Amino acid sequence: MPRPFTTEDYRVRLDRAGAAATAAGLAGLVVAPGPDLVHLTGYRPTAITERLTALVLTAGREPALIVPTLERPDAERAPGAPAVRLLDWTDGQDPYATAAPLLDPAGRYGISDNAWAMHLLGLRAALPGTSWTSLTETLPMLRAVKGPDELERLAAAGGAADAAYRGILEVAFAGRRETDVAADLSALLIQYGHSQVDFTVVGSGPNGANPHHEAGERIIGAGDTVVLDFGGLKDGYGSDTTRTVHVGTDVPDEVRKVHDVVRQAQQTAFEAVRPGVSCQEIDRIARRVITEAGYGEYFIHRTGHGIGITTHEPPYLVEGEEQPLVPGMCFSIEPGVYLPGRFGVRIEDIVTVTEHGGRRFNNTPHELGIVS
Repeated sequence: MPRPFTTEDYRVRLDRAGAAATAAGLAGLVVAPGPDLVHLTGYRPTAITERLTALVLTAGREPALIVPTLERPDAERAPGAPAVRLLDWTDGQDPYATAAPLLDPAGRYGISDNAWAMHLLGLRAALPGTSWTSLTETLPMLRAVKGPDELERLAAAGGAADAAYRGILEVAFAGRRETDVAADLSALLIQYGHSQVDFTVVGSGPNGANPHHEAGERIIGAGDTVVLDFGGLKDGYGSDTTRTVHVGTDVPDEVRKVHDVVRQAQQTAFEAVRPGVSCQEIDRIARRVITEAGYGEYFIHRTGHGIGITTHEPPYLVEGEEQPLVPGMCFSIEPGVYLPGRFGVRIEDIVTVTEHGGRRFNNTPHELGIVS
């Protein structure tokens, strides 16, 4: 088991977030329940409801966590609770009146992207002179650079996903529904330590040409190419990996060709990872390989996304994202080719930036897997 995060860990994160807000020209941050609140305090409300819960970070003031009175005991148990001042409000009171004294009435604040509109509107009504911007807009790197303990968790999650892939290669595919194989993948992720399974994409035959295909009732047959994309949370941090397999040893030449192109694109993009390279450059490198092979129009999504407490978060490896890579960033590299009505191929690893290059958290073979 990894070392639990301590109050001091959360205090460091809170200080860092406050400094980042000041550097971005903000008066502070308002953080709603969700991944940002978990990152900064370790508090995950048992239910996210219409009752206001918010962490308020304002320059020069002690961080404050506003919670409904009935949920205060849960908040007090959060590992980061000693690093904040807890304020509660009861039903029948105006929660925004509790929050207003903590905020500069003319300040510009960053607010969590997943904050409910009713709460943002309530804060604006209480403090009409304030202005607001999303955290992804102003502080996209708030959770992007991971510390050693976070990297340890992500590596373990990647290793567990790898074990699940090795296990799925041993099960029968032909004659079974996609949902059957997806259930096997889910069970394997749990077996190898995941507490939560977020997705198990099983795209067989023509369904593999849909990158986010939801496993369905299609019966997998001999000769099908199957895209397997799966992941979830282990010890609070995400896994996400994709491999492509073929049912039977009689693999069509074009399937081998497309798979080789995607494998080359994934490898070339990985080799380009190093500090200072822009996120969009990694996307361009992967895309160039696929385009030069004649399949550019069939690579229909970005090359990658960040991962941490959630399986999709900044940074994003996509055209227009000029953010340079920084040691400790973690993201997927997952080029793909999708031929409508025929088949798809994707290969995905989670990668972290090191001082001199990149390190994979997924280490299963990139070769086309053969299943029965």
